[in-house]
Amino acid sequence: MKNIASRENGDNMKRSLAFPKSRRLLGPAEFKRVYDRGVHCNDRTLVLNICTNDLGHTRLGLSISKQVGNAVVRNRWKRRIREAFRCSQQHHQGGFDIVVRPRRDATCDSQAIDTSLNQLILQAIQQLSSHSNNS
Repeated sequence: MKNIASRENGDNMKRSLAFPKSRRLLGPAEFKRVYDRGVHCNDRTLVLNICTNDLGHTRLGLSISKQVGNAVVRNRWKRRIREAFRCSQQHHQGGFDIVVRPRRDATCDSQAIDTSLNQLILQAIQQLSSHSNNS
């Protein structure tokens, strides 16, 4: 009985931290909307564009240029950014569309990505709220 209960708790935890297609930006039009209507923030590791959506949950889009490195390096960036977003998505309430890209000269360090992503999201949300208050 104990194994079943702990397994169910583990399954619930996995589901709550999953990264389904509904949490991703998928088409070029969705990326364009974020670039055109949103605000952007950056630091030494990442560049982040963000705008609001009407979905009630946050979605992530990744833009990893070939200038960052070969396919292995680009895929590593994608995995690490997705993981940082997936682990922190419960802290960011509301509906936002976010596009993230690494800076060309940044190193692909998990902790730096996690810290950078969280700080940039908070900074961008503050910019969005002040931007909407000024309008």
